[in-house]
Amino acid sequence: MNRNIEASKGQMIITMPSHHLVEFDIAKQVFQLHMVAMRTGGIFNTRFNCVRALARFVNKLACLITTFAIGSACTFAHAQTRPVAADSSWPNRPITFVVPAAAGGAGDIFARTIGQKLSDALGQPVVIDNRPGAGMTIGTSLAAKAKPDGYTIMLAHNSSFVINFHLFSKLPYDPIKDFDPVTQGTYYGYALVVNPSFPAKSVKELVELSRSAPISYASSGIGTPNHLAAELFAHASGAKLVHVPYKGNAAAMADVLSGHVPVMFDTVITSLPQITAGKLRALAYSGKRRAVQLPDLPTINELGYLNFEIGAWQGVAVPAGTPKSIIDRLYLEVAKALKMPDVIDRLGTKGGNELIGNTPTEFAELIRSEIIQYGKMIKGAGIKPE
Repeated sequence: MNRNIEASKGQMIITMPSHHLVEFDIAKQVFQLHMVAMRTGGIFNTRFNCVRALARFVNKLACLITTFAIGSACTFAHAQTRPVAADSSWPNRPITFVVPAAAGGAGDIFARTIGQKLSDALGQPVVIDNRPGAGMTIGTSLAAKAKPDGYTIMLAHNSSFVINFHLFSKLPYDPIKDFDPVTQGTYYGYALVVNPSFPAKSVKELVELSRSAPISYASSGIGTPNHLAAELFAHASGAKLVHVPYKGNAAAMADVLSGHVPVMFDTVITSLPQITAGKLRALAYSGKRRAVQLPDLPTINELGYLNFEIGAWQGVAVPAGTPKSIIDRLYLEVAKALKMPDVIDRLGTKGGNELIGNTPTEFAELIRSEIIQYGKMIKGAGIKPE
C-alpha cells in the first residue's frame, strides 16, 4: 500500500512505500517522548539517555528515507519530460529509416537515395523499414512512438504530416507534437496518366467521358496526395470519378499498366519510364509549372482549370525530443547530399523533383502553414474525413 505526500515546492505529488512512513512515524513518536523527558528532568534524564540516542538514530534514518524517496520521484518525473541526452558516440550502431510507403514508390526511392548518403557520411548502416498502409498512418505512427535517440528517422511526407490531419477523424499521431522536422528534401507535382487503351486522349475528353459513366482512378491510398489531387480535379472539372485506393504506389501503378483501373495521378519519377515506353499516356501535370522532364505536357491550370495546383514533398523527420545536436547533424548531411551530382541526377533530372534542403525551422513552418492551406482546400472541395 502506498500513501501520497505533497512536496512543499512545485506542487509535486510523490508516492512513498508505507513501511517508510511507519519508520518515520515511529521516529516522530520516540522523538516526542524524548522531548517530554527533557522537560520533566530528574530521574527521567538518566532513564532516557538510551531513548534519546535511539530517537536521534531513527530520526536521521527516516529523514534519509524521505529524502531518497523525494529525490527519486523528482528524478523520475524530470526524466519523463526532458529530451534524451545526446550521445557523444552517436551513431555507434545502425539507424532505422522508417518509410510509411511501399517499396518502389517515390518516397521509397527518396529514402534509399538519401539513406545511402547518410550511411556513407555517418559510418553506420541506414536500414530502410517500409511500413505502408492506411494512407501512411501505420508507419508514421510507428515512428512517432520510437525512442528519440537518433537511431530512428523517418520519411516525412505532406500526405502523413498535412493531408491526413484533415482526412482522418482520428489520427494516431500528432504531426506537430510527435515529430521534430529535419529538412524538406523535395517538391514535385503529379502527371495525370491513363492506360493507352483508355479512349480519352485529352483532359477534356476524360471529363466528358466520365459524365456518361463514372471512371475509376487508382491512388497510393486514402489521404495520399494523388488521392487528393484526383478529388480536387474532379471538384474543379466536374468529372465523375470513383476512388480505388491501394497499399502503395507500386500496386496502384501495376493495375493501371494492366488496364484494371484506367486513370491515375502519378509522380514523374515513377511514371516517366512508362510514358517513354508507351505504356502510359500523360494528359496533364498538376504542378504550378510544367515538369522539366515533360516539357510538352500542359499543366491543368493551363487547360482552363484556374488556380489548380497540387504537389507533394518529401523530407526527413525524427521523433520529438531527439537531441538538437543530432537533428543539426542530420540536416547538415541531408542538405549536403541533395547537392551531390548523382543525387541531383537521380531525384532531380530523372525524378522530376525540385530539390530543397531547407532548415529544420523552415521545414516546421512549411508544415504548419500547409496544414492551414490544405484544410481550406479540402473543405472547399467538400471532402469529408474518414
